[in-house]
Amino acid sequence: MTTAPEWQTRVGDVWAAEWRRTDRSFADLSRLLDAAILKVAPASGRAVDLGCGAGVTSLSLASARPHLAIDGYDLSPALIDVARERAAEQEASNVTFDVGAVPAALGDTPRYDLAVSRHGVMFFDDPRSAFAGIRAAMTPGAALVFSCFRAAAENPWAAETIAALGGRLDPPRGYAPGPFAFAERATIVDLLTGAGFGDVSIAAADYRYRAGEGLDAASDGADFYRRIGPVSKVFAAASEADRPALTQRLRAHLATHVQGEVLDFPAAAWIVTARA
Repeated sequence: MTTAPEWQTRVGDVWAAEWRRTDRSFADLSRLLDAAILKVAPASGRAVDLGCGAGVTSLSLASARPHLAIDGYDLSPALIDVARERAAEQEASNVTFDVGAVPAALGDTPRYDLAVSRHGVMFFDDPRSAFAGIRAAMTPGAALVFSCFRAAAENPWAAETIAALGGRLDPPRGYAPGPFAFAERATIVDLLTGAGFGDVSIAAADYRYRAGEGLDAASDGADFYRRIGPVSKVFAAASEADRPALTQRLRAHLATHVQGEVLDFPAAAWIVTARA
């Protein structure tokens, strides 16, 4: 479980430093998510990116819908700094990024004609209340589109890799904030309908999770895994003396998945669409 204070400090800082490799790992999913967003995105009005991270989803939408104003919110000041730099580089004048907790940052006046998120909604302490707050900030009929992981067992980039290091990635008992919090369809439907959303559609999205690339893709992947995601928690829990051997085991496992100069794993997500 990653807490809000961790996103505001240590975890957010690491994700900000690793935004290029994180975007690389999600690039194939982003293609699918962006297409789903554009199917329902209005030409104008206002949209919000929930847990926008380094800004890739906001910026993609800003480019495709130049007359749509987009607000991106994230708990991490470091990630927001990266998102702002990228927006300036791309001269994306229709998007703004601010530090803020969702849904508090949105207010309770219906003003958003679209809400989107790439894997940014699985970390709420009270998801039922959070989605109710998001819905309250959306105009009637506005679309919500987000992605989230399916079960850990369907994501070998995490479960298989942790098993290779002697650990286990057990499914959470009930709801627990984290990457696999919305693995079950029933959980998503219950939360969204209970928060006042309708027309809930949940589509499976299978994609390539790129963990490493280059002449030594396994080492690139091992360095990334030690810093980001569920595998990083295995290293955080290990003693300093045990980490070199753990790194070697990780690299050896990842090397079995390298083809040429790329390290790809199959990954499984949901793309969820609903209406306020």
